[in-house]
Amino acid sequence: MAVAAAMSHAVAETVQQLLSTATFRVYTNTDVLGVELGGALKNVMAIAAGVCDGLNLGYNTRAALITRGLAEMTHLGVAMGARAQTFAGLSGMGDLVLTCTGPLSRNYVVGVQLGQGKKLSDILSQMHMVAEGVTTASAAVALGERYQVEMPIAAKVYALLQGHITPHEAVTELMQRTLKHEDR
Repeated sequence: MAVAAAMSHAVAETVQQLLSTATFRVYTNTDVLGVELGGALKNVMAIAAGVCDGLNLGYNTRAALITRGLAEMTHLGVAMGARAQTFAGLSGMGDLVLTCTGPLSRNYVVGVQLGQGKKLSDILSQMHMVAEGVTTASAAVALGERYQVEMPIAAKVYALLQGHITPHEAVTELMQRTLKHEDR
């Protein structure tokens, strides 16, 4: 499944008709910004989910991280003008869950290896593809600052990728944040 995003519903429907097959279903969405943000930010969250698994923190921890990652992505998207419902769809939650749990996800694999104590430079030198979340993390943090949206997971992933903190420190710092209501 995939999402064809275009500002014009007619254009999105044309793409949908051209690409849909008996085994490949395409949905449409006119929230281009939301679809693009979901597609980019999920890679940062996948690195964080991989770190959880690399540290053997368990499925509950990974599920909580994915859920909070979705909230973080949605808050930023809405602040930037995207629709919240887009993040509950395929290009938000759907893509996020797959990228944060799939062993073929490049970003998730980077996170697992970071959680296991490997150096980012070593991980990247052995990859034959790009893990987009490595470069997207800095943009996510910058957008959070620009739109005054707290991005704690993205910020810790960025700090980890920059070598400023260890995976254990990232998890500890996230867990020791001020307690809040779930919708914040």
